[in-house]
Amino acid sequence: MTRLKSMEFKKTGGAPAGEAPEGETFYHLPVLLNETVSLLVTSKEGVYIDGTLGGGGHSAALLALLAPAGKVVGIDRDPEAIARATARLSTEAGRFSAVRGNYSAIAEILAGLGIEKVDGILLDLGVSSRQLDAGERGFSFMRDGPLDMRMGPDAPLTAAQIVNDYPEERLVRVFREYGEEPRAARAARSIAAQRGKTPFSTTGELAAAIEKALGRNSEKHPATRIFQALRIEVNRELEGLEKFLASFPKVLKPGGRVAVISYHSLEDRLVKNAFRALEPHCVCPPRSPICNCGEPGILRVLTRKAVKPSDEETKANSRARSARLRAAELIAPDSEMKRWKSRH
Repeated sequence: MTRLKSMEFKKTGGAPAGEAPEGETFYHLPVLLNETVSLLVTSKEGVYIDGTLGGGGHSAALLALLAPAGKVVGIDRDPEAIARATARLSTEAGRFSAVRGNYSAIAEILAGLGIEKVDGILLDLGVSSRQLDAGERGFSFMRDGPLDMRMGPDAPLTAAQIVNDYPEERLVRVFREYGEEPRAARAARSIAAQRGKTPFSTTGELAAAIEKALGRNSEKHPATRIFQALRIEVNRELEGLEKFLASFPKVLKPGGRVAVISYHSLEDRLVKNAFRALEPHCVCPPRSPICNCGEPGILRVLTRKAVKPSDEETKANSRARSARLRAAELIAPDSEMKRWKSRH
């Protein structure tokens, strides 16, 4: 496995690759960096997509490994992330470009850039450290701010709208399905009762209401799962991931790879099942002497078990603890891909 040097981000007067824009402190720590890049890169002169650009940590590592002819395209919904990563990688003009958009529409985005096929695609799901730590973005109950949680400012829905306007029964479904919160009904009932008097407007107000309703018996804040559920609902994260998983083979070259880092079981399960469903497999009856189903298989799964961060990494970055990496390679010949596309 190729090892890359650790990257430290400090205050700087310039903005070379691996550093922050002027006057800023850049503290994004890319998760599972070496493992992801080593699994993803097969051609050092290829084109790679960082579908969740964020702070640009993974993009910087890819560029460091690629040859001068290799290129990276970053995609992100957050204009602030685009600006920061572009400034950080300003010395890589010609090798790096960034576009604002949602990775779920990767085929459309690449078509708009005149790119037909790529050598690899990376997704690092969830919310970035910078978004979590910026109280004004409303992602975290640790910093009081407006109930927003939008990854892009043009998203139509905010967390405040969900909390204040969704019927109680719908809140229960969101908390239970996306947050896997066992006390979803109690939390929703308490929220509905309180918003009837005064609508929620800040993360602090919501976190306090949830703690009052559910109590606190451990170090983990009782609002953790509910805030996760709200973020997923605001940004339609699972819907976007499902759309991506249904379409990414269309833009990979034969031998191209996809790597996805997820942070909770809902995402990881979607990725695992999607990869396995695209592996070569026979669906003929067990007693059939020959295979007649013609079921196309187009992927080779590279990670039979999800790759987890090392103890060393989780000590350095506690937010990496729940990360899970899965990767796969496109193996289908053109004939199989045509059959697969006809079904999708």
